[in-house]
This record gives sequence, C-alpha cells and structure tokens, in this order.
Amino acid sequence: MAKKKSVSSKPVTLAVDIGGSHIKIMLLDYRGKPLSDRLRQPTPVPPTPENVLALLDGMRAQVGDFDRVSIGFPGVVKEGITYTAANLDPAWIGFPFAHEIMKRWRRPVQLANDAAVQGFGAIRGRGVELVLTLGTGLGSALYVNGHLCPGLELGHHPWRKGHSYEDYLGREGYDKHGKKKWNKHLAKAIEQTLHTFNWDHLYLGGGNAKKITLDPQPNITIVSNEDGLTGGVALWRDVSI
Repeated sequence: MAKKKSVSSKPVTLAVDIGGSHIKIMLLDYRGKPLSDRLRQPTPVPPTPENVLALLDGMRAQVGDFDRVSIGFPGVVKEGITYTAANLDPAWIGFPFAHEIMKRWRRPVQLANDAAVQGFGAIRGRGVELVLTLGTGLGSALYVNGHLCPGLELGHHPWRKGHSYEDYLGREGYDKHGKKKWNKHLAKAIEQTLHTFNWDHLYLGGGNAKKITLDPQPNITIVSNEDGLTGGVALWRDVSI
C-alpha cells in the first residue's frame, strides 16, 4: 500500500489582530487554517507603539516558529506605515510598524487595516462586498470581486447630527444608547451603506457583532471574530493592499 503523502503547513503565518481593547495572535497554515490556539491579551494602557510592541514580543514567545507575519491594525495603513489610530495613541501617526516588526522578528511582514483583514477571512470574492466591524470603533472594508479597495474609513465619516458612524456604532455609542437603540442605529447605517455602495453582500463582524438583534437577511452575514486572524494569509495574495 502506498504511503499517504504528508501535507506541509508551510509557509506558516503568524496572524496579529491589533484592537482598541484586545490584541490577538494565532499561527496559520498556508490555507489560513489555525495551527495554534488564539492568544488574547488586553491592549496595553497607554496603547503606544512601544507598549504594544513589548506585548507582542511576549505573545510571540508563546507560539511556535513561523515564516511570515500578517497584521491587522485599526486605522489607515499605507506601505507598512500607520497613518491614523483613533482608538489607540497619537504616537502611531506616521509610525513604520511593518519595518519595526521586520527588524525585531526578522520575518517578512504584511500590514493592513484590521477590517480589511477580517474581510479577507469572510468574503466570497464575488461582486461588491462590504465589511463593517463593530468593536471599540467602527472598521470598514470594501471589495470588488475579491480585491480590496484600500483606504476606506467609513467610521469617521459624518453621518447624523454632526456625528460620525463610529459615534453611534462604536463602543461609546453602545454604552450611551443601549442595545435596543444601538441596533436601530445599525439598521439605519446598513440602509445608508446600501444606498452609498450598492453592495451585493454585507458582512458584520467585530467584538460587538454578538449584540446584533436584527433579523438576518440573505445578503447579510454575521462573521466570526476569528476571521480577523484567519484572513491574514490572504494579505500575501492580494497586491492592492
């Protein structure tokens, strides 16, 4: 009887999800399947680059070896540099995050907006797809036939009464308005984004997705928060980030 061929997990990706409340890491195989447990730690206070990097060094030491790194970051990212970080610290503005990780860990790095990474773990790759992540703030990512349209920051766009989408749908909006009203605001935001982007499918994720009480629709999917890590492998396939 012929021996079964062993399936290599290479290249192994260390996926990192930076959040305003928590930081998570996980090892993934070449298909995006988990090779380790998900490690989760509170985001340090204050969430400066120095403190976040120190925490990541400690978390990295708790997992096995890896070949490359994918990072989701809550802000605008271009060419490995973080340009906004509304829910972290002003010191992130203009910070060469990807270069710093490459220097520390001696591995190649891909860095993208956290909602974009979560979207890569969830989308089907057909038509216009929008991802909204409901957490400390509001993340957003738009795709056309599986390709990311980079730079979308819908959360900070003015929406109602001089306030942004994030003011209503982020953590502070939830705490201020309560679950029932927050869900009403979410329903209105969904309708507005449909008129704005004419999306074919909407994905809702993030830590507060579990608080959604809206009736499910065929073209709206609530996705696992783990997609924020498993989508990391796709960063190495998409050249538009």
